[in-house]
Amino acid sequence: MKVLVTGAAGFIGYHVVKALVNRGDKVVGIDNINDYYDQNLKYGRLLDCGIESSELKDSKSIQSNKYANFTFLKVRLEDAKSIKDLFEEEKFDHVIHLAAQAGVRYSLENPHAYIESNIVGFVNILEACRQHEIAHLTYASSSSVYGLNESMPFSTKDNVDHPISLYAATKKSNELMAHTYSYLYDLPTTGLRFFTAYGPWGRPDMAYFLFVDAILKGEPIRVFNNGEMSRDFTYINDIVEGVIRVNDSPPKNSADGSQTTAPYKVYNIGNNAPVKLMDFIEIIEKELGVEAQKELMPMQPGDVAATYADVSDLMSDFGYKPKTNLEYGVKQFISWYKEFYHVK
Repeated sequence: MKVLVTGAAGFIGYHVVKALVNRGDKVVGIDNINDYYDQNLKYGRLLDCGIESSELKDSKSIQSNKYANFTFLKVRLEDAKSIKDLFEEEKFDHVIHLAAQAGVRYSLENPHAYIESNIVGFVNILEACRQHEIAHLTYASSSSVYGLNESMPFSTKDNVDHPISLYAATKKSNELMAHTYSYLYDLPTTGLRFFTAYGPWGRPDMAYFLFVDAILKGEPIRVFNNGEMSRDFTYINDIVEGVIRVNDSPPKNSADGSQTTAPYKVYNIGNNAPVKLMDFIEIIEKELGVEAQKELMPMQPGDVAATYADVSDLMSDFGYKPKTNLEYGVKQFISWYKEFYHVK
């Protein structure tokens, strides 16, 4: 099939592109390559996919020199005309929409970036999918939508009307917008609530990346909420397998207990095994052979104390659940980090 992957220079997008091209799909990737975090990391991901940064120009298609079935364009989601032209020219079968302004804390500092990318950009994707009769739109939501929910594990059947960051609010908005298009225009859509994705080529703003970086530089790590936190860490390969399995199976028009007859679904993709933050740090220390200097901090605004994914829907519909253990995943990340940053 021919697939559009948005956010192709991002952490999850890069890995999804690699998996799709390696199985033989024709893939077009887009990304705006913004400076929210180190652009050299984004260029590095693209280079690994055969895209030279020196060739990047806005809205110009670049053919990979590594994969005959991959092309890339530098495009902003907010640019409705460029998105419209792209869909008209490429005639996609499926769309995997992973591009977004990420980060909970950054949404407190630059809220307009989230509205432009996550709301305006998403409606541009929805409109293009509707107008070109895309067979399935799979898009990234987030575990952040659970907000103030206290019932564990987090279930897709839970009410999620109490977000505590603008980032989370935009992701919940995406789910509502997708349902509207599924209902009105019979557009199959599936939202994926990712739980703390980690692994090689990961994002430098994420805790595991910050911890490894600081420890290797002999700097203290900041441990929020005095370490009284837990996360459902999900290895990137498991995330990607979930994305592709879901993408390959568009939802149908049928009553399924979710109170809608539209071709619309939402799934959690998490490891279903939360880990205490201090235990996570201990795993990193063991792998590095270094004890971290810990600076205990209060809880940050917009953050939550715990996440825990109920993946029963994913198991019942696809016979799949993430399974990679944390020790293996951390080892793989640290190995990549040392190679990429030339650390001995």
